[in-house]
Amino acid sequence: QLVESGGGFVQPGESLKLSCAASGFTLDHSPIGWFRQAPGKEREGVSCIASSVDGGIWYADSVEVRFTISRDRAKNTVYLQMNSLKPEDTAVYYCAYTGVGGTVVEDTWTDVDEYDDWGQGTQVPVAS
Repeated sequence: QLVESGGGFVQPGESLKLSCAASGFTLDHSPIGWFRQAPGKEREGVSCIASSVDGGIWYADSVEVRFTISRDRAKNTVYLQMNSLKPEDTAVYYCAYTGVGGTVVEDTWTDVDEYDDWGQGTQVPVAS
């Protein structure tokens, strides 16, 4: 099970840190992705961190430099630090898990079909 937290209303330029806590499995054994879905739009990949064995971190062009994904093995949690937030970052943010043995690469991490389990989402409204 994946549970996101940390969402909330922020103004443009502010920061927010989202958490994705896992239960029932170990997060660093498989890739974990962060996705977002804005009203009326398709779900899109934001960032992904590969398993600790495979390595690899990817970001969408729209969040490169501003967002940072990280993993805390002791807490079995993946984080998404979001800085310099913009109104266009407004969305429901989801974390997702590929499942045991799953793997993604640079060309596939944004494909929602690569992920078997999803959290319930956390809302991030960005407005003045």
